[in-house]
Amino acid sequence: MTDTTQQDILVHTEAGVRTITLNRVEKKNSITQAMYAAMAAALTSAVDDADVRVVVLQGDATVFSAGNDIGDFLARQSGNDGLPQQSPVFQFLHALADFPKPLIAAVAGPAVGIGTTMLLHCDLVYAGDNAAFSMPFVNLGLCPEAASSLLLPRLMGYQRAAEALLLGEPFMAEAALEVGLVNRVVPPTEVNGVAQAQAAKLAAKPLSALVETKRLMKGGQRDEVKAKMAEEGQSFGSMLTQPAAREAFTAFMEKRKPNFSNC
Repeated sequence: MTDTTQQDILVHTEAGVRTITLNRVEKKNSITQAMYAAMAAALTSAVDDADVRVVVLQGDATVFSAGNDIGDFLARQSGNDGLPQQSPVFQFLHALADFPKPLIAAVAGPAVGIGTTMLLHCDLVYAGDNAAFSMPFVNLGLCPEAASSLLLPRLMGYQRAAEALLLGEPFMAEAALEVGLVNRVVPPTEVNGVAQAQAAKLAAKPLSALVETKRLMKGGQRDEVKAKMAEEGQSFGSMLTQPAAREAFTAFMEKRKPNFSNC
């Protein structure tokens, strides 16, 4: 199965493994609303597809994702509506959080914003040694999303999560390995292959056992995750209309340093 209508997202299913590839390398795999919709559809359709036993999310050896495509993001905001829960980005986030089968990510190069937070919902994450993770929401006058304000402190501990979310500075693959965000660090050109090899191992196992094991591990936090996503989404949408976010996005488009002295 290959998606021929959204070439920025490639979807291929073979031998029980569905691979979702971010394929907009010339734009650093920045994600548009159409790309979110395509990824959400690929995940949602995989839930009941007997031919899909495992899903792999991957990018390029040089970049996983620069996060939201800012131009596309701003163009689709309307008035004070912010980000409605039915928007493609939330469809994608809910599809991630609800996905019952094994979910693997292969990350090389920059993983910015949602490029990092989506990994919190994956079961296995493999990183190239060039991977650089960052969540610069505060630097854009915004707050975390994807339930990262809940999941990141649980994974890293509060102080490390605070450093990552309040400063928004990148941390490299070895640091991500140390705090448990990734399972293994390999050369960038090998990361997609490693993820595919692990996916093949999982695809050969009994799906019912995989699904039940994942449910038991994640089931207790699912309601918390969904509630936190909704809370973050409400705050995120509100903050989009505030002076800090307006200044951050204007500065980004004008390629200058933002001035938050009045924000």
